[in-house]
Amino acid sequence: MAALVAENFKFVSLFFKSKDVMMFNGLIALGTVAGQTAYNVFAFHCPCSPARNYLYGLAAMGVPALVLFLVGVMLNHNTWDILSECRLKRCWKLSGVALFALLASIVGRAAVAPITWSVLSLLRGEAYVCALSEFVDPASITDFPSNISDVPGVMAGFPCKDVPEELLQFWSVIERRLKYESQLLGWILVGSVALSVFLMLCLRHCCSPLGYQQEEYWSHFRSQENRVFSRTMDAHAHIQAIRNVRSFFGFAALDKDEQELLENTADAKTQIPSLEWNRITGVYLYRENQGMPLYSRLHKWSTYKLQNNVEAMEKDMNC
Repeated sequence: MAALVAENFKFVSLFFKSKDVMMFNGLIALGTVAGQTAYNVFAFHCPCSPARNYLYGLAAMGVPALVLFLVGVMLNHNTWDILSECRLKRCWKLSGVALFALLASIVGRAAVAPITWSVLSLLRGEAYVCALSEFVDPASITDFPSNISDVPGVMAGFPCKDVPEELLQFWSVIERRLKYESQLLGWILVGSVALSVFLMLCLRHCCSPLGYQQEEYWSHFRSQENRVFSRTMDAHAHIQAIRNVRSFFGFAALDKDEQELLENTADAKTQIPSLEWNRITGVYLYRENQGMPLYSRLHKWSTYKLQNNVEAMEKDMNC
């Protein structure tokens, strides 16, 4: 049973890794929809108090969106590529185009979940109604009594229907007005984001030196290289750990798969110099070498290594 679950999990993970960014972003959006719906059902409780309504409503819309954005930035490997570039190779060596492209990629992917959260919050309207109910002008509501002393307090109590009974009949009018405003802002946000994404994609394809098919190939190449590199890195770390344990104890307790792995990788490097790690780490945009494409820093390193081009390796890989 455990083996079956592990195989299914592996299949699902490989399935999602093999898909493009649009599907991944769609899954993030669906997860955000589920989280936002659950929050509104189980956790959202308007305080129905002057001043607190506004702060609570804004926090309900803004704080989760900010957290989701920061999580998205942290989970994007380009964020750590830029930091590595600044630490190892100095930020001033980055071109403006490279920096803009990477920042746009990081912000664009990280913004999917917070934008989804904000749009859903606005379309549902509960947080907006809670935040702005106390600012509704009673004079704008037909037949609303004018002899109320504590107007902000009364208006703030409407989301909880904590108002005098004779005023409850006005709740539907107030709610409908505020939800109209909230949903209008939500659809404006949706339209603005859609237009921005369309213009960014047009700009990207217009400025790209590659054709559409080659860009597709580049995307697949990076995905496959990252997958193989990650699996190989895990296996290399495993082998190195076995060697260290064997060196300390004089033997290592291995199962059959580990024994086969060790036998099949007898020629594997025991250590990789930090300089080589630094050369394949950092920011990278498309480059060519004598008309031939170089799709990644690792690809460039491998090309120079096969050519035994020491001069290019020393000069080009360290910048």
